[in-house]
Amino acid sequence: AAGTVPRRRPPRCDMGRGLSLLLLPLALLAAPARAEGGTAAAEEVKIEVLHLPETCSPKSKKGDLLNAHYDGFLASDGSKFYCSRTQNEGHPKWFVLGVGQVIKGLDIAMMNMCPGEKRKVTIPPSLAYGQQGYAQGKIPPNATLIFEIELYAVNKGPRSVEAFNQIDKDGDKKLSELEISQYLKEEFARDGKKRHPSAHDEILADIFKKNDHDRDGFISAKEYNVYQHDEL
Repeated sequence: AAGTVPRRRPPRCDMGRGLSLLLLPLALLAAPARAEGGTAAAEEVKIEVLHLPETCSPKSKKGDLLNAHYDGFLASDGSKFYCSRTQNEGHPKWFVLGVGQVIKGLDIAMMNMCPGEKRKVTIPPSLAYGQQGYAQGKIPPNATLIFEIELYAVNKGPRSVEAFNQIDKDGDKKLSELEISQYLKEEFARDGKKRHPSAHDEILADIFKKNDHDRDGFISAKEYNVYQHDEL
C-alpha cells in the first residue's frame, strides 16, 4: 500500500524542502488498501506534540489527503529504519488518512493534526507490524515503533464531497458513465500525458467494475463514499 515502509533501509536522512507533488487525479476512484492485523484494547498510540503553529486549520480527518515527512525508529535501540526524505527524490509523502495506506498506528497518530505541526509518536506492535514484523523493512517481530512526523498540507481527499459534486454535473447524487467519461477526458487533457486511445475505455470499465456494486449502471453516493463522509 502507498505510504508503507519501503523495502530498503535508507543510509541517512538529510533535511529536504517540502516540495509539493501532483496527485494523479485517477486515484479518485481507486479502491483503498486495508490495514492488516487487529488492535489490542489495552494498547494505544502515544502522541507528543513537538511544535504547534499559531494557526491550526484545517485539522486532519479521515479521508483527507495529507502531505508529510516522517522518520521511523525502533523503540528498542533507537535505530532508524525509515526516512521519507531519502525516498522519491526527497519529496514528502502523499497519502489518504484513515484508509490503510499507512500502518494503523500512523492513521491514528495523524488525526486532528494541522499543517506545520510536528509530532513524535510511539506505536505499539498491535498497531504496526505485530507478531510477524516486516523483514524487508528491517522491523523485527513485536516491535514498538517511534515516528517523528512533520505535516505540510491537509487537503480534501480524492473521495471528498467536493470531488463527487464536481463529477455529478446534473446533481442527481449518482455518477453516470457519461459523467465519469467526461471527467476522465478533462483530467487526461489537464495532465497532458500520452496514452493509448483505448486507455479511456479501459479505465472507465474498470471504475464501474470496482465501484458499481449493484450493477445498475451508476455509481451512487453510497458506492462512491468509501471514506464515510457524512455529507453524502
